[in-house]
Amino acid sequence: MLKKIAAVAGGVFIGLIIAFARAGAFPFWGSGADAPKAPSSSQQAQAAQAAPVAPAPPLPAPPVPGVHVAPPPQPAQPNTPEPNEKVGVITSFAPLVKRMIPAVVSVNVVQDVKVSGAPFGMAPGGPGGGDDEGGGDEAGPGAGNGGGGNAPSMPGDPFDQLRRYFGQGGQRDYKQHGLGSGVIVSPDGYILTNNHVVGNAEEIHVTLMDKREFTAKVIGKDAKTDLGLIKIDTKDPLPVATLGESNSTDVGDWVIAIGNPFNVGMTVTAGIVSAKGRILGGDYDDFIQTDASINPGNSGGPLINTRGEVIGINTAIYSRTGANNGIGFAIPIDMARNVMDQLKAHGRVVRGWLGVEIQEVTADLAQSFGLPKPEGALVASADKEGPASKAGIERGDIVLSFNGHPVNDEHELPALVAQTPINQKVPVEVMRNGKRMTVQVTVGERKEPQVASAKTEEPGGNWGMQVGDITPEIAQQFHLETTKGVVIRRVAPDSPAAEAALQPGDVVLEVNHDKVGTVADFIAKAKDAQSKKKSALLLVQRQGATLYTVIKPAEARG
Repeated sequence: MLKKIAAVAGGVFIGLIIAFARAGAFPFWGSGADAPKAPSSSQQAQAAQAAPVAPAPPLPAPPVPGVHVAPPPQPAQPNTPEPNEKVGVITSFAPLVKRMIPAVVSVNVVQDVKVSGAPFGMAPGGPGGGDDEGGGDEAGPGAGNGGGGNAPSMPGDPFDQLRRYFGQGGQRDYKQHGLGSGVIVSPDGYILTNNHVVGNAEEIHVTLMDKREFTAKVIGKDAKTDLGLIKIDTKDPLPVATLGESNSTDVGDWVIAIGNPFNVGMTVTAGIVSAKGRILGGDYDDFIQTDASINPGNSGGPLINTRGEVIGINTAIYSRTGANNGIGFAIPIDMARNVMDQLKAHGRVVRGWLGVEIQEVTADLAQSFGLPKPEGALVASADKEGPASKAGIERGDIVLSFNGHPVNDEHELPALVAQTPINQKVPVEVMRNGKRMTVQVTVGERKEPQVASAKTEEPGGNWGMQVGDITPEIAQQFHLETTKGVVIRRVAPDSPAAEAALQPGDVVLEVNHDKVGTVADFIAKAKDAQSKKKSALLLVQRQGATLYTVIKPAEARG
């Protein structure tokens, strides 16, 4: 009996121990001394008073029959490609180059140049042998051009300086050679290149990759975008480059430049797009910047993407030495295509016109006009007879968008207007007195100032000066306060105009007491004066003052 009672008591005791162990009253059977101790009931009460109890997470909703619930999106892993991101590894550009290089040509130009004898062994253009431009009437944009030439070195005449001093000097003629590149854009021989390569060339010779040579003619040229279109005649279809879309090009994309730098032969260089929308001082600048090596002679050659499409026309470099520093510029092909089509159809470029002067919207101006950030183009003045003024745009308005395209800064508006068809009505959004409004503007045609040289066919009939009509842009450039007469744009060294002390910015008001109103008036009166082979009396306005000067024909000088 006692044994049964002891057995029952022992079982009860063991059961109590197990119950206490499960309740956490004390460690049991290997729970370990480091195991966290459960707080007492008083400790739990104090903790509850010290910190609020976090709400329990909501239970998931019960599934709905027939409805699929997508799992929540997970964060992207590092270096995961974004949607539509260009991915892939390029192991070699060779297949691309083999396909594209036959459509790239070398462009050699020859220009007749008259210079006075260079003393003491100095070649034309300074020490070392001449002008690095390819024969264009205007240099390409930027601090240095990529269209270098190879002017022949001339020995000079050590007695020439003495002759000039005693009035026995004269002009000598020589052939200036220039070099550039180009890209074939049609199988019948149209070639796109730079204006500064072919602008003033007397002869243009094109060499293909297969060594065939052709004489080319100029179809059209545009100094404002530094583009030129030339053509060669051939019976056989030519290889053609595919034109891409520069707008779809991104900073960081691989690009390839092909051309003939320094006349060493067709050369391929590679790099990336370093930047877009670079402004170098022109009205329509929108350059692609690249670190692909571009040097003198590359001008006019193509900038190609990895799909084998031309996205730009190489035109300029930034360099203090004339050689590549890793900063080159190309004209976007979207702009070049538009200019090329107009040159091909009309031989010139017709641009849209608003008739406004614009300026940058700075942070201070943005705050003054109630803009949240600097954007748009501030109208500084509006031509009373211009399309913008007739549509109701006023001085002080800020143009925020043009024809549906946002205007981020003052540089974007001229390009948008220029590419708009003439007589097209477009919406223009402006801010006036803190309120946004939209006006309908009918785009007009920009009248390019007529520029001509006072030159006739008679020997010695060239006065060596270039004049242009006085437009608002020209008046602003030369700080002119008059709209009468014609402004002198350039004066050739050692010319009758130079000897008459005429300067760029001078305004010619009269020729032999006959008033001059336009370039056409000046040309007519200059030809009449030159035909008599006598000196002409010019009334000139300079910095607000008027003066007379006598310009002599070339034969009478000396």
